[in-house]
Amino acid sequence: MASLARKNLFEDIPRFLVAQAGIMFAVSLVTIQNGILTGFIRSSSILIDHSKADIWIASKDMIHLELTMPISLERMTQAQTVSGVEQAEAFIFRNARWRDPLENKIHAVTVVGSDPEGELFAPWNIIQGEANALKQPYTIMIDESKLNALKIKNIGDIAKLGGLEAKLGGITQGTQSIVSNSFVFTSLRNANAYVNSPVKTQTLCQVQNEDLQCTQSYEDQSSNQKLANLPPPRALNLADPITYVLIKAKPGEDLTQLKQKLGDALPDDVQVFTREEMSTVMRTFWQKRTGVGFVLSLGAAVGILVGMVVVGQILYSSVTDHLKEFGTLKAMGASDWVIYSIILEQALWMAVLGYIPGMALCFGVASWASATQGILILITPLSALGVFGLTVAMCTGSAFFAIQKVTKVDPAIVFKA
Repeated sequence: MASLARKNLFEDIPRFLVAQAGIMFAVSLVTIQNGILTGFIRSSSILIDHSKADIWIASKDMIHLELTMPISLERMTQAQTVSGVEQAEAFIFRNARWRDPLENKIHAVTVVGSDPEGELFAPWNIIQGEANALKQPYTIMIDESKLNALKIKNIGDIAKLGGLEAKLGGITQGTQSIVSNSFVFTSLRNANAYVNSPVKTQTLCQVQNEDLQCTQSYEDQSSNQKLANLPPPRALNLADPITYVLIKAKPGEDLTQLKQKLGDALPDDVQVFTREEMSTVMRTFWQKRTGVGFVLSLGAAVGILVGMVVVGQILYSSVTDHLKEFGTLKAMGASDWVIYSIILEQALWMAVLGYIPGMALCFGVASWASATQGILILITPLSALGVFGLTVAMCTGSAFFAIQKVTKVDPAIVFKA
């Protein structure tokens, strides 16, 4: 009966292509929506997951990675004295103003400052430039997906960050979070200079109609200073604000006990997380406190509904067109299960032949989105397998509409004119 199922399926090629287009649409929509949701959640903690820190120390007011209060550098020196701590490093994660070199417009960016001599955090996947470039004053790195948005292209190009000039010293790949502003990686000294550069007020007065009219304008304090004329950024002192302290535990140290010791030793203005806990806090915030999960799930449900309607309609039409053939089989003594198996096999063929090109399209879209937009559409083997199972269930479920039609076939139909 397999040949009969395939014959019915491929008999009308235009109808078959319409069905496959519907299945491809459903597969693509479900896969991409699920991939965006998974990638969205995963990318929210991308910096944490790529750090080598065992423990993160944050402000007690921290809500998520970007919504927090600064802490003083003194917390790092205090943490370093706790037994079980091998290394403590400061980490700056602050918003700043970027002024692009082409259109002279400002953009919101996030400065990611770490110790270039440290071990616990550094930019990864550097595709152009060297990691040592960040040791140079006023040198930065940016993910390739954000170069066009920030109007900067090549190594050595200069823009303005926080009022100070910034030279592009390297380009990374796959280091941008979907939920954040463009990341600008740099050293601690550079980051401290960029996020704390002051804004000055300029007052202009003129006489109009015998009245003195004054207006105020604001500009960056160092906006007219060239990179070659800027003094090197100073080292941080204990009073300087940082955002987090990264901790590396000594080998064999129990992280739960070390977390407790750090919590007891440090003032009450901070809280302590293991890296896994910190990552969970970020993912939970974006998953629970935003509507992105509901929106993407709704889109996937629409894709399944559309796929079921298209497949059900095609199978129902196929059964209607071949009622006499099914009546002949019944008149010859074929059981209902034999008839059902033909329809179900048609549905399985449609599922497989729609799934393969649909999934290939999804991988292409995911690769393009990551390379050009910095959007992570995460398609794992497990999720791909789950979508295949969902596709099979969708097609076989749709087949029951056609089965209801063939169940009522009277074998005597073959003898009617």
